[in-house]
Parts: sequence; C-alpha cells; structure tokens
Amino acid sequence: MPQTNNQTTAEHTPPKLIIRLLPGLLLTGAITGLSIYAANQPAIAQLGLSALTLAIVIGMVLGNVVYPSIASSCDAGVHLAKQKLLRLGIILYGFRLTFQQIADVGVSGIIIDALTLISTFFLAYWLGMSIFKMDKQTTILIGAGSSICGAAAVMAADPVVKAESSKVAVAVATVVIFGTIAMFLYPWLYQLDMQYHLLGFSDNEFGIYIGSTIHEVAQVVAAGRAISDDAGNSAVIVKMIRVMMLAPFLLILSSYISRGEQATQLGSGEIQKSPIVIPWFAVFFIMVAGFNSLNWLPHAVVSALVYIDTIMLSMAMAALGLTTHVSAIRQAGIKPMLLASILFIWLIAGGALINMAILHFGI
Repeated sequence: MPQTNNQTTAEHTPPKLIIRLLPGLLLTGAITGLSIYAANQPAIAQLGLSALTLAIVIGMVLGNVVYPSIASSCDAGVHLAKQKLLRLGIILYGFRLTFQQIADVGVSGIIIDALTLISTFFLAYWLGMSIFKMDKQTTILIGAGSSICGAAAVMAADPVVKAESSKVAVAVATVVIFGTIAMFLYPWLYQLDMQYHLLGFSDNEFGIYIGSTIHEVAQVVAAGRAISDDAGNSAVIVKMIRVMMLAPFLLILSSYISRGEQATQLGSGEIQKSPIVIPWFAVFFIMVAGFNSLNWLPHAVVSALVYIDTIMLSMAMAALGLTTHVSAIRQAGIKPMLLASILFIWLIAGGALINMAILHFGI
C-alpha cells in the first residue's frame, strides 16, 4: 500500500528522526571515544597516530567485517556524521586558526593551489579521453575529485555533467581509495624528508604540500594533524582555499559543457542550465577563523570548542571508514583505477615540484 502524506510526515517528526539517526551516531561516537582514548596513550602517541587517523582505521576494519550486517539500521546516522558533522567540524576548525596564520600562508598558497588544480585536471582529461578512451563524464568526475576536494567535488560536479549514478560511484570510489592511502603516506613522507632532506620543507611548508595535493578535506586534517599543529593548520588553510576554487571551476565546467551541448544540439531547443553548487561550509570556516582572530572568546571556551570539533571530525572519519569497502576497488574497474593512480602519483611528485618551485624559488 502506498505511503500517505501523513505517514511520510510522521517518519520525519523529531522522535522518529532521532530513532533513525541514533544507531549510526552511537556507533561513530563509540569509535571516536576509543580513538581519542587510544591516541592519548604514550605508546600510540609516539607513533604519530592521531584520533582522526585511528578513527578511520577502526572504521575501515569494522566497515569490512561487521558493518554490512548492521548497515540498514546505522546508515542514516553514519551518513549524517560523514556529511553534516564533517562540514560542521570544518567550520569549527576555524577556532584553531587566525587570519594572522592565514597571512603566513600568503599568496604562494593560492598560486600552488591553482597550479595543482589546473595541472591535475588537464592531465586527467587528456589521459582519460586520449589514452584510456574513457567516457567524458567519468573522466571529468575523477579529474574533479582528484584536483579539488575528493568526493565532495565529484558530487558537486555531478549536476553539471549529469552522469549516471554508477559513474559517480566509480569516481567517488577512486578518490576515497587514493585519498585514504595519501592520508597515511604523507606522514611517512614527512619522516623521510626530515631524515634525508629530500624536499627541505618546514612543518608549515609540508602542511601547504598536504593541503594542495591530498583529495578529501577530512584526509587533509588527519594527515596534517598527524605531523604537527603547524602542519595541520597550514594544510587546512590551503585545502580550504582549494575547496573554494570549486565554485569557479564549476562555473567554467558548466560553460564548457553548455558550449559542447549547443554545438551538438543546434536547433533542438533551449538547453537547461545546471545549478552551481557553492561550498558554503568553506566560507563559514573563514568567517569563524576571522571571528577567532578578534580574540573575543575566553581561552577556556575556545579550548572546549576545539575539543568538540575533534569529536565531530573523528566521528566523520569513523563514518568514512565504515563506508569504505574493499569491494569499491573491484567496482571502480581497471581504467578508472589506472587514471586515478596516475593522478595520485602526479599529486605527490608533481605537487612536490610545484610546491618547491613556488616556496623555494619565489615564483
């Protein structure tokens, strides 16, 4: 029997909504509590494992062993943690930062972001279309995810390219897989750099490198904080500048696709314009950092907000881990995985060259 409007409304009343969200939030909350406790243990702290890193590791283990059997009851809360709590956590992350710190990143951070985005996307487009002979939609989605902000960029670009859901899922799978690898790889690269002086980056400069080359915002936060506070702060600032480049990217992409449609559909009538998605959480992050720069709140209040922020980000990381399955590798297929892997290598190697050129040679 079809649902009536009254039944649909009843399911969205506060008590019903809480019941739907509670299992998933309790699960991510439990993982977060365990992660924060473990991260504070001296033996684990010495390994440089933050609560965020531990949260996604525990989440991935449970996600591939236990979670499939309880997903139906937990999905709503886990999805909320992965989407809403992540964005709220990034907004509150502004209380860790000030405009004075943003000024320290300077124009160089913006130039590095722009060069990384442009080079990565055009490499993706050339490889996908000319070398791997992939369809344009999948190529653009993977290119957007790798060059800007991971799954969020894929989802934001989808209304513009109007791809099938399976293509979106493939693109999301690739950026989650390689972004997760990057999250663990970069702290190791930092240790190599400290030992052999391969790049010669300071903590702040390595944070800029992280923020300009790792896929997801949450992964940037985890990788940066695993190194140091300075690296974490500069990584998030540069990453948020990169995220804010999503809006002009989508405008340009929409214009490009519209011209292509007009060229192939002349005389077919008016073409509907795709809506542009603005990452408002990035704007609010900057606003909070600006407010924090005024130093109006007591230190105790700011510390409490920072702790709440750690909980939210850890829950988001736990949710990301829970929903990252080994089967995603198989679903992604060979060509998309090859394209994403080459882009991953470019972000590490090419991104390092871009950072070195701008930071050390003053370009």
